[in-house]
Order: sequence, then structure tokens, then C-alpha cells
Amino acid sequence: MKKPKTSSVYLLTGAASGIGAATARLAVEQGHRVMLADINLRGAKAVAAPLGDRAAAIALDIRSPEAWDQALAATVQQFGQLDVLVNNAAVVHTGYARDVPIDKHQHTIDTNFMGPLIGMLAGVRHFRKQGRGHLVTVCSMTAFIPFPGIASYGASKHALRAFHHSLALEERKEPIDFTIVHPTSTQTPMLEAEKNDDATALAFASEPVTPEFVAETIMRAIKRKSLEIFMPPEQARAVRMLGTDAKKLRELIDTMEAIGRDAQLAARAADAVA
Repeated sequence: MKKPKTSSVYLLTGAASGIGAATARLAVEQGHRVMLADINLRGAKAVAAPLGDRAAAIALDIRSPEAWDQALAATVQQFGQLDVLVNNAAVVHTGYARDVPIDKHQHTIDTNFMGPLIGMLAGVRHFRKQGRGHLVTVCSMTAFIPFPGIASYGASKHALRAFHHSLALEERKEPIDFTIVHPTSTQTPMLEAEKNDDATALAFASEPVTPEFVAETIMRAIKRKSLEIFMPPEQARAVRMLGTDAKKLRELIDTMEAIGRDAQLAARAADAVA
């Protein structure tokens, strides 16, 4: 991918690993400057260090409005501006919903929904004052389909998509761009956690993509100012339609989980050999 004619400044959450780290590396490779934000500051610094003076790291608990204000201010202080805010950070607590403690369900909602919500509102205030900006939400294909084993994760992503589009409609007359991206199962620490839980077999029903693939998709969507991107595109329409057809989903879920379970067990076996 060609480097852009102009360099933008990104604030990217969840940047210590997975999709966030891959996106930070690609953004810098393309000539942009990136503030890598994560609650895991050591991890974010480790990703930022090899990227040189085009990258810096900051600790950010996305559940805190004060921390968000500090992160935006630190990004402007470090790089002189802020052009693109990428809300990527998320957590997952696997298991059948009945077995997951209430505080874990709450943690999922607070992190995956309220955290990006707080960040988007902070970003909107900044971009309105600045007169331009781009808000990017890394959501999930689970925003369209109920997902056994990560019920509150899927619920948080349903809510996140609804809020993103509602906010975009409210701000449609402002010079702010909005993009939302929906990755499929991705080879990240989150998928590693799902691999070892029988409840999450459905996550393995299709071949997972790499964080680098998702990063390329995110950066392409930002460049094109796409409104909404689904991954992988060849499966997205079927997934979205299935998510709105409860009867069909009930008919297919056993088959889908069986396919996923075979792949899940194969992944575990590969780990055991390694």
C-alpha cells in the first residue's frame, strides 16, 4: 500500500497486541504518527519502541473519562494534532452466560461499550472544536449474530454498532467522518482464550484471519472514508441475514458448532504438539 501524501496523527486504543498493534505498525509504515494507548502500558511501549519517533505510548483505561481527556491532550502535545481516533480496545470473558460471574458481564459491557462510547464523545468534542476529524470503531461481526459462549461480548458489540451509527447521524452536519469495521474471528489473544473453552466452538466455524489482514482493512477503510466494512466480505451478507432470522439460526446452530468444535479441537491438538 502506498504511503499517503500527508501524514495523519492517530490515537489507537488496545494497541499493546493483536489488531491494535498490527494497525499501529501499518499506520507508521504508511507514514502516519501514532499514539498507542492501552491499559497495558508496558505492552504498548514494547510495540511502540521499534517504530521510532513516529510512535509513542500512553496508559489508557478507556472506562475513565478523565483518562480519555488526558490521552487526547497527550497526543496533541506529542504530535501537534489529532486526526483519527481508532476505538479498538476490547475484552472477552468466555463461558456459558449462566456460568460467567455478573462482575465479568459488567466488565465486558463497561469496556467494550461504555469505554468506546466515552472515547467517541471525547473525540467528537475535540473534532468539533478542531473543525475536522475521523472517528473509527473496531466492532465485530458478532454485532449481527448472537454468539454462544461470549453472550455479553456480542451484546456489547450490538450496542456499540447502534451507538456508533446513532452518533454519526447526530453529527452528520459536522466535518467529522465516521467509519465502523467488523472483523471476523481473528488470530489474537482473545481467540486464544476462546480456543480453550468448549462454549465458544462457534468462533472456529470459519477460518480466522490475521491481525495484519484486519489492519490493512482498517487503514483502507480510513483512506476511503468508508461508512461500514464487514469481514470477510464474502461471508458478511449471510452472517447478517442469519443474525436476523432466529428460526434459521436455531436450525443451523448445531451444525455450525460441530464444525467449529472440530476446528477448535484441532487447534488445541496443534498446541499440544508444539
